Amino acid sequence: MDWLILFSLIVFGALLVLMEVIFVPGTTVVGAFGLIFTGMGIYYAFLNFSANVAYTVTTLTILLNIGFLVYGFKSGVWDRFALKQTIINRTFDDRLVGLEIGQKGKTISDFKPFGKIEIEDKIYEAKSEGGFISSGTLVTISKIANNKIIIKP
Repeated sequence: MDWLILFSLIVFGALLVLMEVIFVPGTTVVGAFGLIFTGMGIYYAFLNFSANVAYTVTTLTILLNIGFLVYGFKSGVWDRFALKQTIINRTFDDRLVGLEIGQKGKTISDFKPFGKIEIEDKIYEAKSEGGFISSGTLVTISKIANNKIIIKP
């Protein structure tokens, strides 16, 4: 019965450490519980077995945990969590290039105060300077600031 308890504590602890590495990396709670159970198993070995057996159990437990850690890192599980792409878009991109203050356009949606405007066959999102503007109204760009188009009828 002593061997069953010892084996259960150590294997359960080592499996929790393996789960920490493979399934829930970075949480450290599961891994901490795994180390606690493994430590309890080693402590149990020192309480109920001779010193030689306890030291052997300690060595085998450390090797088992290291083996699980190595397996976890070599299994490629971290590749699923690693960022492999870079974002090339910017917040202030070149979508407003070519627009100028005073340029004319036509609203294609109601402005309350934001809406869509068509200028030279391109559609832009804009903000009205003075509130509601109905769809189909001819408008003029009054400002271009902070990547926003401000229009007036």
